[in-house]
Amino acid sequence: MRDRVRAIVGSMNLLPVPVDSLSDQDSLFDAGMTSFGSVQLMMAIEEEFDIEFPNSLLTRKTFATLDGLNSAVEQLVSQKA
Repeated sequence: MRDRVRAIVGSMNLLPVPVDSLSDQDSLFDAGMTSFGSVQLMMAIEEEFDIEFPNSLLTRKTFATLDGLNSAVEQLVSQKA
């Protein structure tokens, strides 16, 4: 799942740096992602994993790092199963 999330972020050209140059803890916003980019990313992740982010997870913290995204996706996928 972690690799799929990283691949989505990399394929969307949301960052001016390669996603491979970032650790899972690096700030995506510090790396150049915008708020609009985070919305696009949310929609792509929802489609890829057939999930929906609840309002409680629609925070900057959720989308700030690859770790945050992975945790949210893992939580939502496990709830769906």
